[in-house]
Amino acid sequence: MIAGVALVSFLTRAIFVVPSGYLRLSPGVQRVLRFAPAAALMAIIAPDMLMLHGELALSLANPRLAGGLAGFAVAAATRSVLGAITAGMVVFTLVRLAA
Repeated sequence: MIAGVALVSFLTRAIFVVPSGYLRLSPGVQRVLRFAPAAALMAIIAPDMLMLHGELALSLANPRLAGGLAGFAVAAATRSVLGAITAGMVVFTLVRLAA
């Protein structure tokens, strides 16, 4: 059973890598696939940022949302990953301590 699952998992991933010389994707598909990692990351992060104690919390009193917005603002303005992480963690900590 484990070998079967491993084989299926490998084949579903290898289909895009192995025949790279033969498989041609249209420019439109290639353009859309560039956004797949960002979309997957947001699907993981957004629910955690927007929920507080199991409820939707769309206020700046939510430390996760405040930190995430601060990190996003710094990242958009400076393109600095370290700056975005630092700003997000500082705002998160300040809002959490203020509550």
